[in-house]
Amino acid sequence: MAIPIEFVYCTGLGRNLFRNVRLTGSWDAKGRYSDQWTTLPMNPVTGADGCPCFKTTVGFDESQIGQQFRWGIILDTEEGADLWGIPTEVNDHASPDRYRTMVLQPTGPNPQQEYYYLTHCRHLGANKHYSAGASKPGVRFAVWAPNAEKVEVVVGDRNIGYIADDKDGSGRDQSRATIPLDKQPDGVWQTEVTRFPELRNFQPWDHLPYMFWVTKKGGRRACRTDLYSRCQIGRGKFDPQGAPYPGNIDNLDGTVSCSVVVNPDTVTKNFREAVWPELEFIPAAEFWQDEVRPGLSLPTRVEDLVIYELHIGAIWNGEDRPGSLADAMDLLPYLEELGVNAVELLPMNEFEGWAEWGYGTSHYFAIEYSSGGRDEFKHFVRECHRHGIAVILDVVYNHYHHRAERAEWAYDSDLPEENIYYWYEGKSSDYPDALGGYLDNWSTGYAPRFYEENVRKMFISSAAALMEEFHVDGFRVDQTTSMHLYNVLHADNRIPVPHANLFGAKFLRELTRTLKLINPKVILMAEDHSDWEKVTESPDAGGLGFDAAWYANFHHHLVGKLDQGPEFAKLLLTAGYGQDQPLALDYLASALGGSGQKKIVYHESHDEAGNSAFSQRTIVTAVNGAPLVGPTREVAEARCRFCLGMTMLSPGTPMFLMGEEVGAQKEYKYNTFMQNRENLRAERQGDGQRLFRFYQDLIAFRRSHPGLRTHAVDILHVHNANRVLAFRRWDDSEELLVVASLNNYPFTAGYVIESSRLGSGPWREIFNTDAQVYGGNNVGNQGAALSVHNGLLEVLIPASGFMVFRKD
Repeated sequence: MAIPIEFVYCTGLGRNLFRNVRLTGSWDAKGRYSDQWTTLPMNPVTGADGCPCFKTTVGFDESQIGQQFRWGIILDTEEGADLWGIPTEVNDHASPDRYRTMVLQPTGPNPQQEYYYLTHCRHLGANKHYSAGASKPGVRFAVWAPNAEKVEVVVGDRNIGYIADDKDGSGRDQSRATIPLDKQPDGVWQTEVTRFPELRNFQPWDHLPYMFWVTKKGGRRACRTDLYSRCQIGRGKFDPQGAPYPGNIDNLDGTVSCSVVVNPDTVTKNFREAVWPELEFIPAAEFWQDEVRPGLSLPTRVEDLVIYELHIGAIWNGEDRPGSLADAMDLLPYLEELGVNAVELLPMNEFEGWAEWGYGTSHYFAIEYSSGGRDEFKHFVRECHRHGIAVILDVVYNHYHHRAERAEWAYDSDLPEENIYYWYEGKSSDYPDALGGYLDNWSTGYAPRFYEENVRKMFISSAAALMEEFHVDGFRVDQTTSMHLYNVLHADNRIPVPHANLFGAKFLRELTRTLKLINPKVILMAEDHSDWEKVTESPDAGGLGFDAAWYANFHHHLVGKLDQGPEFAKLLLTAGYGQDQPLALDYLASALGGSGQKKIVYHESHDEAGNSAFSQRTIVTAVNGAPLVGPTREVAEARCRFCLGMTMLSPGTPMFLMGEEVGAQKEYKYNTFMQNRENLRAERQGDGQRLFRFYQDLIAFRRSHPGLRTHAVDILHVHNANRVLAFRRWDDSEELLVVASLNNYPFTAGYVIESSRLGSGPWREIFNTDAQVYGGNNVGNQGAALSVHNGLLEVLIPASGFMVFRKD
């Protein structure tokens, strides 16, 4: 007798991305275990979540009851055939294998089913649910809480946006109705839609606030937000800490506020006129149909990017509030004129407070409401695309918001070893202080519990939702080194935890594999300080799968900080003292070579503009903090032009922090950026106009020369005493030569570069940083074609500048 098992592959994504989906597993045609796997087609269906799903049934021989089988999915996409559809690895720190397992059970009242969820985007949280025979979708609530004794949904007040620990935001009514959730074998609690008439129609629930009332293991009850919440309603900075709250959403911290039921298939029609709760929507498909302006295209290769690091909150708006997504949209014409084709946003997922950098995330599916929220973010992404600008989002998976009482912290149990979102070693009784079992990882919070598949899947699913629902083009993953290298026991902050590092690497492989399966063109960047070459290698070759990694050493050699040792060149910092001693340009030459190894290079980022010790804005460092007036400003700008040139002409992908293009001077710190914001558009018309013009021209120069968008570089000449560096860049269509100097004086009598790799020439000057339009003195070769004689090329070089030559 055959025992039928239904296998279901759920995508959790609105689009139909896959075809020719097949089930393969360790059984033969008779349903018996076999090392020779059997493959059979799956039928495409629409799942109860409204998303594409694939099903098939296999008959197993009843003699196999108790036998464990392995299975997986093979599928085709527009990008390739016969791809493996299981990016999740087995839950063994030592194994990168990817398959699912199931044990054949005796026939029971309910047929055995085996599910794999590519994402949990529509599996957990508050989602539409399509019951069989229903004419319209209902709403289903689901939450992972394996230790809970009971879970209920409680609905909040739209005007207050908060539910106190007595189940009411204001304290006036403590008998608010709840809807119970039923526990499933996998630790997920969910509502039964057909059991409660009020759940059978999604529409009345749209934009209703809610929370989960969780009875923890041991009987203590607590209000918990939905970690799959698409919106956290608060947009202020006040935390009632569980007490009754008589205020409104304008003052309430979103990390502790109510979660909100949101229809992901619609978008607010006019965000500038919308007030909470939004009432006018258009279908998402209609919203995105004119996403790209005719004649413009978005970059899809990391090598083609020129990245502008943008902090939404730091945008000048003339008001006593952080910048918003609306302010950012108003800045887009400025950015398009500047010429950048990508913005990298500091984190935008729900974070603590109001005026923050955003590196303490509480809810990964929600967009910070004080910045404008989820639909305003969609409008922002669409407007970026209409301006030819890709959107890269900074995401933080190495720790959570440090005060996550209503989010991840102690979600369903008060025992540290059962704190399901946090890694904990051993039992709390093993330590004099129960906190000792958590892991530190050089971030600002405890390490996530990456050995839990549901924890890994939460992060991965949030990124998938940002790609699919918001059309985000890529991600910069914050401090990946914290996940795969830095884990230590909190008890003494010294004892390494190697298996935590291995699970961190496992998570990163699963992340990149999943996102690349959904969208092969997604751009993935890691902030990684390990110099581990595997970071940017394919997971199939043992790598982590990123397209590029941040290269902090490039900054340390090019610019530097006072507290850094002699292992870094600190060129700009040293030049800023105004003396004539040799500079370690050979260190920079080495960094230029290294930048061709899939690196993001920058002369300024959010961490090096005043936030870290002894760091400053580039133009301030350039003259050691001297007043930026008259000739001093001219020298400072010349050295800034040198720095941008080394970044923009390197074989890495160039990036710079907002404000650099106009010579922003004020310190940019996480806790003082509000009072130090600078009006970029006004500076462009004032003291920053020459620097802005230079940035415009050099960005356009890089984007128009394919020889600058390869990884090829050849260092031809380095002279530390003369402060001169020369290197070649090329592709099949052109060959370029860069000659740069940080000397305080020009070489007006000529400077000889000797190298057999110069070829026979001639080399024609096509770009000069000392042009008068940039505030320079026009020292250079005036566009002349210079010949090479016996491997010798003589050029005129300006002070603190560079020139680019093209081989004719």
